[in-house]
Amino acid sequence: MAVKGLARGALIVAGVAMLGCGAVAQDAKSPVAAPRPAGGYLAPALLPDSLSIVGAPPAPDSDQARADRAAFDASRALEGSPRWSQAIADVELFGDKAHRSFSCAIGKEISAAKTPVLSKLLDRLVLDAGGSTSAAKKKYQRDRPMIGHDEAKLCVVREDWMKTNGSYPSGHAAAGMAWGLVLAELAPDKASAAVTRGREFGDSRWICGVHFQSDVSAGQVMAAATFARLHAEPAFTADMALAKAELDKAPAPEGCGV
Repeated sequence: MAVKGLARGALIVAGVAMLGCGAVAQDAKSPVAAPRPAGGYLAPALLPDSLSIVGAPPAPDSDQARADRAAFDASRALEGSPRWSQAIADVELFGDKAHRSFSCAIGKEISAAKTPVLSKLLDRLVLDAGGSTSAAKKKYQRDRPMIGHDEAKLCVVREDWMKTNGSYPSGHAAAGMAWGLVLAELAPDKASAAVTRGREFGDSRWICGVHFQSDVSAGQVMAAATFARLHAEPAFTADMALAKAELDKAPAPEGCGV
């Protein structure tokens, strides 16, 4: 029922407001460009099919759509909170800054200097996991939650591409969950922490105000499908073996919780 959906959104907003996340208050920002890999591991034709896996977004008059809108509206109150600052940090998708919070989650430094194969693997995974959402994005072209709500606060600067890039499913959330799944496999003793950080990375998108909760959930489903498919790709499994060796030797990260 709609009441249950609205109550869930309110509880989530109240909960995330309590999270410190080791972040300090920041203003809305555009992500700093980091080098992007030339390609992922999967050719476009090999990417999981989001049209069949997650299907269409919630209908505009559905209980889920109303719950999505309620969560967006309520979460604007998080501006200036530690959780808002974490959402700003989670805008990054490539390079050491993007991987920083995952380093802290598993207690191992992930960086181009200490874990070059793993760092490149995570960067390439963005293209695979994010790419797996493209078919549904293009077909359904769901408006992002801030469209038509110019007064709403976002954790990022509004940009023109947001008007034409479909909200559903969230490619950003797909990337974050894919990272969590990779790290859970590479560091099984930290699997819960890795996947939790991957989920939170996706949650940052609706807290930021650039996606609905259902966009994030669908993106996370696509992450699981992509991760499973990647295990049939020899280049990926070879890099996973090398990344495992790197991560086992990596030092603890510095400055976590600051």
